[in-house]
Amino acid sequence: MSTPTDEQEPRRRGVDALGDFIRSQRRIAELSQRELARLADLSDAYLSQLERGLHEPSVRVLNGLAQALNVPADKLLKFLGRQDDSDGAAPSTESVILTDDALTDAQKQSLLDVYRAFIATNDRS
Repeated sequence: MSTPTDEQEPRRRGVDALGDFIRSQRRIAELSQRELARLADLSDAYLSQLERGLHEPSVRVLNGLAQALNVPADKLLKFLGRQDDSDGAAPSTESVILTDDALTDAQKQSLLDVYRAFIATNDRS
């Protein structure tokens, strides 16, 4: 079994923390996993895996969970390092994409994937 690299470790912690947050918010809202899964248009099994930190959710899934839990999507994105949390600074490219109502969720995800690929390429140079 391989161990996570130093680069993967912060993301792993973020996925775990997101799962803990989703679980705590679900319990505060007094929802069962099944009820939250239905509200967020997810399978019960997938929601369980998210709560245990086994998967990193897509933007579509995060948006559905945010809406079902009545929390800002930005709050969920911060757990995964996908949100710029510096006060007074210009919004991050990712947050602008995510909040653009002219784009569908699929278009937002595609743009984010391309953007992240460019950033990853630049970081390696």
